[in-house]
Amino acid sequence: MANIKIRDAIKKARLFHYEIADELGMSESAFSKLMRTELTPEKKEKILQAINKIQEV
Repeated sequence: MANIKIRDAIKKARLFHYEIADELGMSESAFSKLMRTELTPEKKEKILQAINKIQEV
């Protein structure tokens, strides 16, 4: 399975894919497709930042 660290962060934060996708400015389906393959370190960091930003609210 790809992107284990991100998947674990999403579970720990109790977020839904649509919440992260919205923060990133993309559709839920686009985000789900993105998560199917291993991401670049830059994309991983961007997603982790979005997760942290949502948690701050």
